Amino acid sequence: MATSIRLDKVVKRYGSLPVIHGVDLAIEPGEFTVFVGPSGCGKSTLLRMIAGLEAISAGDLLIDGERMNAVPASRRGIAMVFQSYALYPHMSVYKNLAFGLETAGYKRAHIDQKVRQAAKILKIEDYLQRRPKALSGGQRQRVAIGRAIVREPRLFLFDEPLSNLDAELRVQMRVEIAKLHQDLGTTMIYVTHDQVEAMTMADKIVVLRDGVVMQVGAPLDLYNRPANQFVAGFIGSPKMNFLVARPADAGDRIAVAGQIMRLDAALPGSPTTFGVRPEHLLVGGEAGETLGEVRIQLVEHLGGETVLYAATAEGESLTISAPGQLRVRQGEAVPLRVDPALCHVFDDKGISLRA
Repeated sequence: MATSIRLDKVVKRYGSLPVIHGVDLAIEPGEFTVFVGPSGCGKSTLLRMIAGLEAISAGDLLIDGERMNAVPASRRGIAMVFQSYALYPHMSVYKNLAFGLETAGYKRAHIDQKVRQAAKILKIEDYLQRRPKALSGGQRQRVAIGRAIVREPRLFLFDEPLSNLDAELRVQMRVEIAKLHQDLGTTMIYVTHDQVEAMTMADKIVVLRDGVVMQVGAPLDLYNRPANQFVAGFIGSPKMNFLVARPADAGDRIAVAGQIMRLDAALPGSPTTFGVRPEHLLVGGEAGETLGEVRIQLVEHLGGETVLYAATAEGESLTISAPGQLRVRQGEAVPLRVDPALCHVFDDKGISLRA
């Protein structure tokens, strides 16, 4: 049975300085939950509080319904994988995997079974007699994860484990960690500042800012229905475009980029910011609502897509992501359209009027 976690108004203070502000969160058994946000948002601190490496200043942490605030880290049944591999350089891969079990007093046959099972899952059977210095970064990270697997924890915690890897290895390890979760079915919490990792790996994403949870939901829910401007700008790559907006002469119309745009429904409040993702902007065509002509400032031909950097008639910057190889030149003026159903509108506090 996989593990459930609940945080009830959890607070962390360093002296009189609060850094985590009353977090309420439920993580269901077997979920892969990702904490994401910019540097300094409190995601690693929150993870360390769950692990027992940081004291909880107020509120309750419950694991499988049991209050864990005062339970030592060693008794929480948690395995943690850090950004640093922290392998013993003088030991072979086999000994690195076996060391924790040997220290705990397990019999040799049990240790051998667990080590070889973990090595098979992570495809490192051929490296068991090597030392860490003879491994690549990705192989070392697999060994670090294997050290966690052999303990059979009820909860895995990952603190930015892929930060030290190059781009290709990061993609490969993302796939492997996601597959590991499917194979083991264990509850996992993963911390990253990379929203692409969050979108591709998570069952549930928790977006944090300055120690406050901004939104919790499935990846596509956060992409399609961001609750506020911060989440809208953080989730998605390239990031969402934001333009100045104001109410027009009817409740379902707004003024954006010098154009009057009809939305597909009336707004419940007064808009101040219009948001649209680069991939939802259409160069030319007849469908949707017009944003007028924009002038192309830079063109990036990536083969499978073309990224355009442009300016509206009002002088506001826009990024446009178009599939395929778009034949557009720098300095050219092109008409731009958008489907109103794919647009986002925010009030003066950054709250979505269409979430």
